[in-house]
Amino acid sequence: MLTRSISCIVLVLLTSLSWDLAAKEYKRMSPKAEEAGKIARQTEAEQLEKARKAANATQAREQEVLERQQSGEWQESQREKAQRQFNERESRELKYLKEAREAAAQDRKIPKPQS
Repeated sequence: MLTRSISCIVLVLLTSLSWDLAAKEYKRMSPKAEEAGKIARQTEAEQLEKARKAANATQAREQEVLERQQSGEWQESQREKAQRQFNERESRELKYLKEAREAAAQDRKIPKPQS
């Protein structure tokens, strides 16, 4: 029975000692934890702000593309470019045909061999 009460007393002393050490450790770590929490909140706020800016920039680009598509500006410029290229090819083809006709219409004089 005496050993049991001694072991209970030792247990109570050890528990109070561990509580005391935990309280001291908490007091020592508390400012660091608060500082770390403050840094974490600040970092999170910065990241959220960056994400908002990126989302706004993306939305602005999307809106710009939609406006260009709706106005047909890009499509019209592509059509004009294709028409210009077609006309250039056609004029080259006509030029080559004209030169070929002219060449075919000319009389060829084959020199007579000199004997």
